Amino acid sequence: MYTIEEFDKQKTKVMNYIMYKKRTEFEVRNKFEKTIQKDVLCDIISYIKEAGYLDDNDYINRAVQEFIALKSLSIKEIKYKLYQKGIDRNKIDDFIYGHKEELEEYEKKSASNIVNKKERTMQKEEIEIFLLKKGYKQETIKEVLK
Repeated sequence: MYTIEEFDKQKTKVMNYIMYKKRTEFEVRNKFEKTIQKDVLCDIISYIKEAGYLDDNDYINRAVQEFIALKSLSIKEIKYKLYQKGIDRNKIDDFIYGHKEELEEYEKKSASNIVNKKERTMQKEEIEIFLLKKGYKQETIKEVLK
């Protein structure tokens, strides 16, 4: 067992880590699994989840909105980036299914932006291969290249 002082001290470390930048539960566990006892860490994570500071669904939403605002990514790339953060596949798939139309529209705009940039230096076939490698759907590529 552990003392309340120890819990508060370790909780402060975890909260500082989370407040610096939004994190996933997986990232928090990875960061502190070697420095904080397992039972203390589990209790801290439970506490901060209940307080609303650690929520993977909220993280997915914020990350996707950031990707949409700043980057040109395919839906596949978005999924991959979220998987890298240790988020459960079901949560990611549920989010993408729930926002399918919005994400497909974003994917078309992204592909279109890439085509506009690359068409000066690459041929149509090269652009198509490039987009396929980046995870864009065949029908999206065909539509954008017309």
